[in-house]
Amino acid sequence: MSKHARQCLLAAGFLLSLACIASPQTHPEPVAGHSQTAAGYRASMETMQIPSHGKGMNALVYVAAGAGPHPAVILLHGFPGNERNLDLAQDIRRAGWDVLYFNYRGSWGTPGDFSFTHGIEDVAAALAYLRQPAVAKKLRLDPARIVLVGHSMGGFMAIQAAAADPRVRAIGVISGGDLGGAYQHLRRQEASAKATKTMATALAEEGMAPLHGCTPDSLAQQVAAHAADWVFTAKAPALKDRNVLVVTSDDGLASYNDAFADALRKAGDRHVTTTHLATDHAYSDMRTELSKTVLAWLAGLAP
Repeated sequence: MSKHARQCLLAAGFLLSLACIASPQTHPEPVAGHSQTAAGYRASMETMQIPSHGKGMNALVYVAAGAGPHPAVILLHGFPGNERNLDLAQDIRRAGWDVLYFNYRGSWGTPGDFSFTHGIEDVAAALAYLRQPAVAKKLRLDPARIVLVGHSMGGFMAIQAAAADPRVRAIGVISGGDLGGAYQHLRRQEASAKATKTMATALAEEGMAPLHGCTPDSLAQQVAAHAADWVFTAKAPALKDRNVLVVTSDDGLASYNDAFADALRKAGDRHVTTTHLATDHAYSDMRTELSKTVLAWLAGLAP
């Protein structure tokens, strides 16, 4: 780097420091009597480490504009989490919702070891965190109106966590990865050991570099041990009173997600919305359509 370039960078950093000194209050306290669009209630972003079983999960919250209290979405990423759906998070915030995004233990720099069971525990920890009165007040959110929205493995996490927590008012599943269902499908064709090896190979192909403390074999063995309980349709009785969105694409997972939606309806759930978008697993060329689908569903939830 040239001497001139270094000088320019130093000057830029100095000016940024001056700006911070001149405006130290980056999150002004709301002023009594102000409307929801007043400066004190502007949209913002908060970062934090959410405690989960002795580790701090790296997290951020997109805080919506307005005094609130806002409903909130916990946005759950997939395996390993290359598509974070933060464009969707921004759209949801503009619609008046707070959005929490976090990385499970052992993923993307969050301390600890990654596993599917840890991920389910981590979602429960995130829910408990948002429900703390001090946290809810700071983020201007309503702890009684929290929705889980998960993509791929995040859909699996949403289903498992919501089935164990009746206070979760609704869940959105985007191309949910039915780990239990996929393993059971393999077992119908292969012996147990071969099915577990096949699943381990599939997990390895998704990419393990962002994950710590696990191997494809350890994760596949975990699925094999929990398959009966982790299949999506097994959770329908626990979720039959919830509002559920199921979005599918041309990624080979639609049959599992459609079976889940059918099981919910057969269990008596009259608030199941299904949408199919003809695109890939990441919804690469239909991001706008995905956003519109999720926003329309959220808008239809009872206040």
